[in-house]
Amino acid sequence: MTRIGRSLRGWTNGMLDLPQDLLSDMPRITLIGNKEMVIENHRGVLNFSPGQLTLALSKGSLEIAGEGLVITSILGRELAVEGVIGEIRYKESGEKR
Repeated sequence: MTRIGRSLRGWTNGMLDLPQDLLSDMPRITLIGNKEMVIENHRGVLNFSPGQLTLALSKGSLEIAGEGLVITSILGRELAVEGVIGEIRYKESGEKR
């Protein structure tokens, strides 16, 4: 990104008071108990089975482990999953497995 672009982004961040997930292309995760999860700002499904879901993010991946996982909807960059969610792990691009 150019210096002018970074400066403009910094100015709009301060002036408009927008949420960080919009400004930094970060995922927004909404968890309802351990039964339902909505993930916004993902980049696609990398792996899916009833026991694990892996999503691509702009700077890494998100792994959801559980039992009976079912993707109930995918609308653009928003995904909803239901089942028994046991573990959520965020991995940055440079992190080793």
